[in-house]
Amino acid sequence: MTLLALTGTETAGMPRAEAFLRAGEQWLMADEPAEAVAGLRRAMADGGPVFSDPRIPLARALFQLGRQPEAQALICEVKAERPADPRTCDLVAELLVERQDLAGALDWATTGVELCLAGGSAQQNDAAASELRLLLRLRYRIRNDLGLPEDDYDAMLDDP
Repeated sequence: MTLLALTGTETAGMPRAEAFLRAGEQWLMADEPAEAVAGLRRAMADGGPVFSDPRIPLARALFQLGRQPEAQALICEVKAERPADPRTCDLVAELLVERQDLAGALDWATTGVELCLAGGSAQQNDAAASELRLLLRLRYRIRNDLGLPEDDYDAMLDDP
């Protein structure tokens, strides 16, 4: 499998950066993290619009390659920018759960919940409400694994 040589700003109606991002994610699923790194770096270099931040799957690929300092630096960079997208928080939290960094994952999941609630996004559409429920469930599982008692956010899972 090779990355397609893409020219122009779009391919098949998709921004080029998004195509590179998706290719990188496919390489990750194929358990080829080195190839994923190449595609994801191309997505970042392109700078065009993407559905999700390519630094998160790039960090995952770097962790798989044993390049922990680089991966952690990407996560710190995203955190320093204070992400406005709850989905980014979800992706980082899931990555940190995989890395057994439950305290870090809890912080990201909580940030994602707070972004959802601050933006009122849970009431805006079904997708936003779904993202909030996903983050609440993830956060609950992390808190449970850490042996923490239920809190107000956990209680929101009981709401219909």
